[in-house]
Amino acid sequence: MPGVYRQCAVAYTDFWDAYGCVFFPKQGHQPVGKETGQTCYIERFNCTLRQRVSRLVRKTLSFSKKLENHIGAIWMFVHHYNASLQD
Repeated sequence: MPGVYRQCAVAYTDFWDAYGCVFFPKQGHQPVGKETGQTCYIERFNCTLRQRVSRLVRKTLSFSKKLENHIGAIWMFVHHYNASLQD
């Protein structure tokens, strides 16, 4: 993760102890429960990514074996997804 994101971003996770060892600085990590609704944005994004980028699913006809194709498909999806949010 780029250094700028590490300084400014806040990561909302569940209460798993291992997350406390991974996130630095500590003020960038905030453990929350599912009832707070803070994790719903990333959960929705993960679901949308999995449904719209079918090449990530192994048992589909569009599955790619090359890493470059996966990276390109994810890059295209993320840029299209972010552009559609701004409209």
